[in-house]
Amino acid sequence: MRVLFWGSPDFALPSLRALLGEGYEVVGAVTQPDRPAGRGRKLRSSPVKEAALEEDLPVLTPDPPRGDEFVASVRALSPDVSVVVAYGHILPREVLELPRLGSLNVHASLLPALRGAAPVNWAIVQGHERTGVTVMRMVEEMDAGPILVQREEPIEDEDTASSLSLRLSELGAGVLLEALALVEMGKAEGREQDHEAATFAPKVDRETARVRWSRTAGELGRWIRGMDQVPGAWSPLGDEPVKLYAPEPLERVTDAEPGTVVAADPDHDGLVVAAGRGAVRIEEVQPPGKKRMSARDWIRGRGPSRGDRFG
Repeated sequence: MRVLFWGSPDFALPSLRALLGEGYEVVGAVTQPDRPAGRGRKLRSSPVKEAALEEDLPVLTPDPPRGDEFVASVRALSPDVSVVVAYGHILPREVLELPRLGSLNVHASLLPALRGAAPVNWAIVQGHERTGVTVMRMVEEMDAGPILVQREEPIEDEDTASSLSLRLSELGAGVLLEALALVEMGKAEGREQDHEAATFAPKVDRETARVRWSRTAGELGRWIRGMDQVPGAWSPLGDEPVKLYAPEPLERVTDAEPGTVVAADPDHDGLVVAAGRGAVRIEEVQPPGKKRMSARDWIRGRGPSRGDRFG
């Protein structure tokens, strides 16, 4: 089976490697163009592009994935099926229907729950106890196609978006191979989604990730874990935006205004910040221009003092 792979971030790599490892003929990879990144704003290739080049695969980087020239390039690769894993664009019908066996998508939720760009983040933020991976046939509407295979994964109390994404990416690779086997045998009977039950997981950006201290301690804990590691939950302390990691919600009674540092003791409580109800201990931080570090080390340096307030 000739497979055209579509993907961009690290999440897509286990699926690409699984296809190659199982002997599928991957005829090329479609991924996002190089983008400026880092403090120097140098162009950086997507993880999928880097992996594809290491395997000597043809790489296409359209922006966006449409137009006669691009469609001709895809047609020239003669794929039997397209496999899409966190590519980053909605594909037009002409592109979806070009392979003779259609296009499949690996999505990190139990559809129809959490359609959209950031299902892992929102599953944690919203306090879901379980999530999973769905492989579906693609249609023009976002994440709305018939379900071929679906597998559940529990969300642990300490899970972050980073840890959960890693597990789901590996689970997704296995589920993808199951779905392709069904397609090859002609047994891939899709199950229509309950569209009325659909929920959505919009893209997470920097403003979304800003911490609102009026939330309860439990909500803040989920929010900080759900925004880890990109874009990273953050809050300004004075004029400096500080990224926050590894939260521990506390049932601590305090009259302090939400966002106020109620403890900044490196040897005992560490960094504790008042919430709308309760408080949150922050175990790790990343001040501007510095690496991620222990909040206790930050306090020992030029970190916050009791009474300071996050905005």
